Amino acid sequence: MNTLVKRLGLLAIATVLACVACSGDNENSHTTATTFVTPPPHQILRAESRPGKQLADDGKVDADKPSLIFNLPNGKTFREGEEVVIDFSLVNAKLKGDGGDFRVRYIVDDDEMRWIDRWEQVVLTGWVPGKHTIRLELVGPDGWPLRDNIVTREITVVE
Repeated sequence: MNTLVKRLGLLAIATVLACVACSGDNENSHTTATTFVTPPPHQILRAESRPGKQLADDGKVDADKPSLIFNLPNGKTFREGEEVVIDFSLVNAKLKGDGGDFRVRYIVDDDEMRWIDRWEQVVLTGWVPGKHTIRLELVGPDGWPLRDNIVTREITVVE
């Protein structure tokens, strides 16, 4: 209630100032209004790694090629404060930290990319409400994402 009263008071003062400033007889008089808009909340994600279990191949991938399976349903909804887990499985690929040549790169909302070099789950917290995208890529020994191994999921965070 106090916030509403303060805003109405500021609006009334601004209106009076605008009327007084514009009422001069000078044809060169003008008014400049400055508005302060608070920026939207900035999302600061915290990432924590924890062990997970490798899921069995569901038969939908080519057993002869390196493949990434992102175990997060597209369009899933989370509550604010709830953890979002990046859980994935690999077929015919071993990550650098586990003695292989591959890396997994993840990008949230077109922000900076982050790397996963050991097979483990990454738990992200600190989401702001709204729609978000998570892109997961299996990156080969040459440093480039493998074709057909770039997976994007859209999630929604609600209050």
